[in-house]
Amino acid sequence: MARSILVVDDERTLRETLAESLEQEGFTVVQAADGREAVEAFRRHHPDLILLDLMLPEISGTEVCRIIRAESGVPILMLTAKSAEIDKVVGLELGADDYVTKPFSFRELLARIRALLRRSETQAQGQAADTETVDLGQVRVDLAGRRLLRGSEALPVKPKAFDLLLFLIKNAGHVFTRDQLLEHVWGYDYAGETRTVDVHVHWLRAQIEADPANPVYLETVRGVGYVLRRPEAD
Repeated sequence: MARSILVVDDERTLRETLAESLEQEGFTVVQAADGREAVEAFRRHHPDLILLDLMLPEISGTEVCRIIRAESGVPILMLTAKSAEIDKVVGLELGADDYVTKPFSFRELLARIRALLRRSETQAQGQAADTETVDLGQVRVDLAGRRLLRGSEALPVKPKAFDLLLFLIKNAGHVFTRDQLLEHVWGYDYAGETRTVDVHVHWLRAQIEADPANPVYLETVRGVGYVLRRPEAD
């Protein structure tokens, strides 16, 4: 069965061009021209991936991202203007998985789409094997359920941030550069966009560390990258 993609952009020419190109690659495509249409189309069609422009009428792209992420872990690939750095960061913090900056090549976009879909499939296949829970201080990581728990309270967790935490847990004690984390967690060379890793690490620390400014689990190794320390691994 063809994978389905929801393309959300208020620029009609770009949206229709993307839809036509994706259909030629074998995808089923649904289009939306504004944020309100995007939410409705997401709920009606349940796409396998969403291409989401952040500058939208009716409902902003960041708000659309927040709404969808509260209901689903579907991969979200943001389309952003080159100057909109703050929008990129906000979008990632709201749970988007990736972004491309306009103008972009269709070849690059297609590579990122396929990488996100492969990773989504791998996660679905591997969840059954992850039956372990891991304690990080007052927070328990439920690997099978993809949850962070503090006592009986389930903490909000962004899908890509959980992917990063899961990778670091499985490689506890091993120091990774930002580029290595981009490659392993995002599934491809992210062309030096290491800010993405920093945003997700910052968010994870806010959830798992008693004092995020002085982390004891998710540590920075100066001049190298990040490492997760577990009592079991030390």
